[in-house]
Amino acid sequence: MGFDLKEIFTAGMILFAVIDIIGNIPLVISLRKKVGHIQSEKASIVSGIIMIAFLFVGEEILKLIGIDTNSFAIAGSFIIFFLALEMVLGVNLFKDEEPDTASIVPLAFPMIAGAGTLTSLLSLRAEYHVVNIIIAIVINIIIVYVILKSSSRIERMLGRSGINIIRKVFGVVLLAIAVKLFTTNIQQIF
Repeated sequence: MGFDLKEIFTAGMILFAVIDIIGNIPLVISLRKKVGHIQSEKASIVSGIIMIAFLFVGEEILKLIGIDTNSFAIAGSFIIFFLALEMVLGVNLFKDEEPDTASIVPLAFPMIAGAGTLTSLLSLRAEYHVVNIIIAIVINIIIVYVILKSSSRIERMLGRSGINIIRKVFGVVLLAIAVKLFTTNIQQIF
C-alpha cells in the first residue's frame, strides 16, 4: 500500500506550488469582479476529479495518442517553467479569453488542474505511491476551496505586496521543480 507521511508532504508541497492558489488570488479576485460569483465548491470538486482521473488514466491516454510519459513530462516542464517565469517576473505570457462564468473554466481547468498540475501528477506517480498522491490531492483541494471561499479576506490581510512576495517565492520553487522535471526525464529518454 505504501502510506508515507514524507511522500504525502512532498507531493502535497509540489502540487501546492504548481497549483499556486495563493499566487492566483489576484486572478480569482479579478474573475469575481468580472463574473460576480465564483462557485468555489464546484471548481474544487471538478478540479479534484480531473486530477484523480488523470492520475489513473493519464498515462493510458498518452499511450493511446503515441506519447510516452517522459516526453509529456518534458513538455510539462516547459509549461511549469513559463508559469514560474510569469510568477517571478510579474509578466503575463499566457493570454486567456474573458470567461462568462468562473467555476469550471478557467478555475477548475486550467488554473487549478492545468497542464502543469497534470504533468506533475504523472511525474509524482513515477516516484511515489498512488495512495499518497491521492491524499496530497485531497489536501490541496481542501486548501484551494478554503482559499477560493476567503480570497477577498486574504487579499485584505496580505495586501498586494504580500501576495506578490508569496507569488515570487512559489515562482522560484516552480522553476526548481521545472528544472528537476526536465533533467530527470531527459536522462530517461537518452
